[in-house]
Amino acid sequence: MPSDLPPRSGGRAYLLGAAGPPAARSGADRDLELASAFERTVSEGHRRMTRTWPGLLATGAVGGVDVSMGLLGLLVVKAATGSTLLAALAFSIGFIALTLAGSELFTENFLVPIAAVAARHSSPLALARLWLGTLVTNLLAGWVMTWIIVTALPNLRATAVDVASGYAKLGIGSESFCLALLGGVVITLMTWMERSTTSVPGKIVAAVSAAFLLASASLNHAIVVSLEMFAALHAGARFGYASWFGMMLWASLGNILGGVGLVTVLRLVQVGRRKLQEEERRPVGETGD
Repeated sequence: MPSDLPPRSGGRAYLLGAAGPPAARSGADRDLELASAFERTVSEGHRRMTRTWPGLLATGAVGGVDVSMGLLGLLVVKAATGSTLLAALAFSIGFIALTLAGSELFTENFLVPIAAVAARHSSPLALARLWLGTLVTNLLAGWVMTWIIVTALPNLRATAVDVASGYAKLGIGSESFCLALLGGVVITLMTWMERSTTSVPGKIVAAVSAAFLLASASLNHAIVVSLEMFAALHAGARFGYASWFGMMLWASLGNILGGVGLVTVLRLVQVGRRKLQEEERRPVGETGD
């Protein structure tokens, strides 16, 4: 029986009752989604930078605790299976906790607060306060938690030393710096992905993807590598705190350049000058949603 529907291009006709092809998103729809994501990003950046000192420090400390739980999963799975890939999947526990519990890492603050500064909703001084407070509390909480992990589970000591020793051997050089650049790109891309959706499953996919890349490729991420080296130091590693401190500073520099230079700046260009000017005129703390 011939169809009563007109043929599509190419001679084919829709069957009666069949669903048509999914509507493609227009350029205007994509622009609107991008603008909405940027508005949420600016508002969140302003919120982060106007917190009280206790709130800022507590959020950073909880971030160190959350990532330590991911490190615990990584060490347990690596010790049991010897598989780097399975251990990297287990590490994502920590990043899922970061996403769902609302805690933060120093390296997660390369996109969100800088967007607020670019939109003139906050100041560079407030950004420096946020970075310093989050970095210090991430590290302090991570140091305590890794001591608890290694003390509670002494069977993980050898694995902890093995995982961290590679970073100490790398030292300060082009390879470790490029690993730090990639670490900054991955974590900042994760932040943008999470800000671009209100879907909890979508946010979890972003968190798991970033955590897997960081752990499976042994990228040089200032906080993650610090916690791994802390665990190894608690377990009796041969390198010392001077090696950790040098690597942490080197990784931080690479993370900042990778996250800000290779992701944040390009995202601001993608948003466009007109949207930035609109955000400058929008009352601080409001969203356009």
